[in-house]
Amino acid sequence: MVYRFSPSSLSLLKECERCFWLAFNKGIKRPEGIFSSLPMGVDMALKKHFDAYRGKGSVPPVLRGLSVRLFDNMEVLSVWRNNFKGVSWKDAEGNVLRGAVDDLLEKNGKLIILDYKTRGFPLKEDASSYYQDQLDIYSFLLVKNGYAVEDYAYLLYYYPSKAHENGDLDFTKELVKMNVDAGNAEKILSKALRVLKGEMPASSETCGWCAWLKVCTKNAAQLK
Repeated sequence: MVYRFSPSSLSLLKECERCFWLAFNKGIKRPEGIFSSLPMGVDMALKKHFDAYRGKGSVPPVLRGLSVRLFDNMEVLSVWRNNFKGVSWKDAEGNVLRGAVDDLLEKNGKLIILDYKTRGFPLKEDASSYYQDQLDIYSFLLVKNGYAVEDYAYLLYYYPSKAHENGDLDFTKELVKMNVDAGNAEKILSKALRVLKGEMPASSETCGWCAWLKVCTKNAAQLK
């Protein structure tokens, strides 16, 4: 059996190995929650904003002072941004890892990952650590596709800060530099395959979905 992974699907491995195993091997997935379209809308607006500067051969004000330029191959970037295509790599067994990037910068012949994030509140001290694996996976994919990649990336956060009398809403932006490690992504992928090829793992003690299932199973048994 071959598998198709993405950064979001691999994040489930860290949350609960049993839920991960069931999703890939049995097709039993967690119920989906309510989807917020705001981050997608902000992403689309930012891509247009960055592309406008890309077309002029310059960078947006938020990047000035970094001595970088925007990745200028729009044909390639359009594919890599596409959620159904993205940057992909297939291993010797046919397993596929794929991820869609928001944007890329270039410096001294190396690529730098730039990812947009929309939040409802100002950043907490450890907020960016949640995205570490995602950035590492993007780095891994680019390396596997033959590109030289810097050992750091940027997260560009936007969060609402003020509502004006006329209803206009201001957003604060914050650029955060993150170290990246393609080797970490390789370890995640290896662990994912090891878990999926083994027996069904035990539930994570912190998994709310598994706890909910146990309660439902117990209640159903009592009703018989």
